[in-house]
Amino acid sequence: MTSLLTPLLALPATIPSPSQGVWHLGPVPIRAYALCIIAGIVLAIVIGERRWVARGGVAGEMQDVAIWAVPFGLVGGRLYHVITDNDLYFGEGKNPVTALYVWRGGLGIWGAVALGALGAWIGCRRRGVPFLRFADCAAPGIAVAQALGRFGNYFNNELYGARTNLPWGLQIHQWDQAAGHAVRGADGAAVVLGYYQPTFLYESIWCLIVAGALVLAERRFDLRNGRVFALYLMLYTLGRGVIEMLRTDTANHILGLRLNVWTSVIVFLGALYGFWRAGRNVLQEDVHPESTDDTPAQKSQ
Repeated sequence: MTSLLTPLLALPATIPSPSQGVWHLGPVPIRAYALCIIAGIVLAIVIGERRWVARGGVAGEMQDVAIWAVPFGLVGGRLYHVITDNDLYFGEGKNPVTALYVWRGGLGIWGAVALGALGAWIGCRRRGVPFLRFADCAAPGIAVAQALGRFGNYFNNELYGARTNLPWGLQIHQWDQAAGHAVRGADGAAVVLGYYQPTFLYESIWCLIVAGALVLAERRFDLRNGRVFALYLMLYTLGRGVIEMLRTDTANHILGLRLNVWTSVIVFLGALYGFWRAGRNVLQEDVHPESTDDTPAQKSQ
């Protein structure tokens, strides 16, 4: 019996973390944070495209809309981060130019979703496809992209929780953000600050659960007309609100709660209303099918 448990006992009791987040290919820096974001975007488009075609859409339309949604989302994500954490970039002793250094991390999901949705709406209008149907097809892929993108924070040794003795405690190094690697001591080894709650991992796992729940709920219930996307927002914000309260990184507080917790509450309530309103519209469309936005005649306009 002991021999069977030996491999398990040999597993590390904590989660190791990278001491390097940037590699150089000649003069070109290859940043793990950027690779995680890019991989997430690609995966979201692939998943969304498969769902779009399976629901009668034309192959290539998802990519055409993504050309608008992705850059809008990246700009929105950065704007939200800079606005809500402006003390990191503006004020005495700060260099405002660093607000443009996206490669160092700092993309707020709320700004990314808001401006990304605007970009998608523009793309849908130009391509002549129903926006709400597009949003429903894209929702699970967006959650998967978030799950993958959170590993960028892992490579940057950032966004963790309080110190912990739990078996899954995350090793965190003293980090040189500008250089993209851990600070090394006199012995040449990376300096370890301690072990902390791996909130990046909690959120990554939660996003995968959300993606799976969206697919199952869509199959089980008649979710359309934007309700899959609204459900994505509700489920994500439920988990994000809880996980946000575990984090210990610098954040602005309102009435004792982190700003992103309040944002989660507001987005959840807005999504709940949208889910309810979309449900009423579905009932009306079932009674008067000629009024639906997804009719072939309107789709070809």
